[in-house]
Amino acid sequence: MRLLVLFVLLFFCSYLSFAQSEDSTQTPMVFSGNVGFTNNGFSIIPTFSLDYPAFVANLSFRKKKLSFEPDIRLVPNAEKGGLIWWLRYRLVDNKKFGFRIGAHPAFTLIRRTDVEDGKTKEITEMLRFLAFEAVPSYQFNDKIGVSAMYLQGNGLQNHGPQLTRVLFLNANVTHMGMGKNLYFNLFPSIYFLYTDGYRGDYFTLTGSVAHKKFPFSLQSTINQTFTSNVPGNKDFMWNVTLNYNFKKIYKKLN
Repeated sequence: MRLLVLFVLLFFCSYLSFAQSEDSTQTPMVFSGNVGFTNNGFSIIPTFSLDYPAFVANLSFRKKKLSFEPDIRLVPNAEKGGLIWWLRYRLVDNKKFGFRIGAHPAFTLIRRTDVEDGKTKEITEMLRFLAFEAVPSYQFNDKIGVSAMYLQGNGLQNHGPQLTRVLFLNANVTHMGMGKNLYFNLFPSIYFLYTDGYRGDYFTLTGSVAHKKFPFSLQSTINQTFTSNVPGNKDFMWNVTLNYNFKKIYKKLN
């Protein structure tokens, strides 16, 4: 775990050095994201969950087209969870059309049974993965858009998941008014999962309600299985998350 923390700190310092080497007056760095607590921590692939309350954080450090985006989900005692360190680059970043690529190392904490000196005990094991994504998107107007996402992950140990591929077909309906200050967002998605010879097709929907003058939002996600032979699959899952949202813009003053 100490090596993991050191890696993140070195990566972040390198990222800041790269960002500061450019003209910060013209290209400010944006730090944004949300932190919260949920009754059930969902993975980046929603059919996989912690089945336990969890702290969640989605952060973004962005300068121009490059961003570093930690994605963290941990149960309160840190015995289970996921740590994803996205590095993303926007090849095309127009008002209507966008195309993003990304890669990350990921670390998944699981509980497993271990036998030592004839004694059985539960331990926490860290599984390591490398993954990449390709994401084209199109925004019809300031409220409605669509995107697709191809995600592939490769296991770095001989046990556990070895090769996972998933294709998401997404839509987003955002900033729909519910009165003077309240608004809601909807993010429906259909996705197709392939993992080590197993297959699953799913529908997931995330909705959130927020207030223009307050940083908190209430979010809920459902995940419905169409068909699946993935081991341990659940036909239906849901969660509720309370988030604190923020956005800070940093400029270098001469």
